Amino acid sequence: MARPPASVIAALESALKLSPDDLGLRNHVAQMLADDERPQEALDTCAGTLSRDPVNLEALRLAAGLARRLGQPSAEGYERLLAALGGSPAPPAAADTAPASAPARPTLTAVPSSPPPAGGTPPTGAMLADGERPGLRLASDEGALVEEFDLQTPRITFANVGGMVDVKKKLELSVLGPLRNPELYQAFGKTATGGLLLYGPPGCGKTYLARALAGEMGARFASIGLEDVLNMYFGESEQRLHKIFDTARRLAPMVLFFDEIDALGHKRSELRGGAGRNLVNQLLSEMDGSQHDNTNVFILGATNHPWDIDSALRRPGRFDRTVLVLPPDEPARESIIGHHLAGCPHKDIDPAALAKSTALFSGADLAQLCNLARESAIESSAAAGAIRPVGPDDFKRALRSLRPSTVEWFGQARNFALFANESGVYDDLLDYMKRNKLG
Repeated sequence: MARPPASVIAALESALKLSPDDLGLRNHVAQMLADDERPQEALDTCAGTLSRDPVNLEALRLAAGLARRLGQPSAEGYERLLAALGGSPAPPAAADTAPASAPARPTLTAVPSSPPPAGGTPPTGAMLADGERPGLRLASDEGALVEEFDLQTPRITFANVGGMVDVKKKLELSVLGPLRNPELYQAFGKTATGGLLLYGPPGCGKTYLARALAGEMGARFASIGLEDVLNMYFGESEQRLHKIFDTARRLAPMVLFFDEIDALGHKRSELRGGAGRNLVNQLLSEMDGSQHDNTNVFILGATNHPWDIDSALRRPGRFDRTVLVLPPDEPARESIIGHHLAGCPHKDIDPAALAKSTALFSGADLAQLCNLARESAIESSAAAGAIRPVGPDDFKRALRSLRPSTVEWFGQARNFALFANESGVYDDLLDYMKRNKLG
């Protein structure tokens, strides 16, 4: 089948941005992207349809085929839902016909990293021979669908993360180092057990960084939110949390990522009801290495409000390591702007100059900036009846209406950092605020 013209796809995508709830158009764009050999973008477009209409058969059929093509474990879920709705029947899973046997527990094995090319770092998404990624990988990589959470095997690594050099160094030292060179770390009595807390302003890439860490390790990944844990019936939330950890131990090596961990692990002294305190106690119990074997289960938490987390969760063996995730620096901002302009018609744009004028912008702010500039060009193109590329004036207009969202967070964080810093945990934050004159 001949690939559709790029100009047609671009025009349809522009129309979809103006009418995001037009599901027929959305399905058409997804099919065009699939025909253009862009399966991941097509699958993301299908996901947008299903978020609006979870029983859209056309989107389900396309998503099932795309996920299967990409080797994603979500394929079986799409197929089963499709079969339940009376669509094409889902093919039997391999596990349904295979004789029952205990699955082999995956183990982490070291994979030597390739040296970067002369004069720079590996390109984004750099792969080793035979598709191996630098770092650590699973010795066996069978797919799995579990009831407790959406299971992922991230393909991104630190090479895909722009900037964040200091953060990546800390993660290399505290998590990846003990895995890559266990004898050296054991000689100093250091292991990768315990949890790690990522904190900082919203929109700065904490979730993306956690997925990249899982990709570096070659581990499975699950993002756990409040909706995965909380239940209206007494005691059920604690049971669900136990099942999440129990499943993660069974599927190790595994990265459990708790987004907005302060909502699950809030200070017990500030919780009125007993249910909230019981949930914090259950989380403490699951993370306690003396009660559970959490070998090769790496627990990451992310929060915008670390001062709201119960102090018991910050003790050794739990979230005892804290990493500050700051707004992207200038080179990273230039890279992010370039990424968001890729595939979009633009002319005379200087990403380096834009990076200089967007200090303190988060990654989400930069995405919104580019989106506003695109909308300005689309509006102008619609009025003129011809596509006009995004230009400098579109960004000037967008910058007049957008301010960095991180400034408000730093204003709130300042007092907590000044008066709750007995152990020096907020030294990095205070130093950054001082260097950037943030109060």
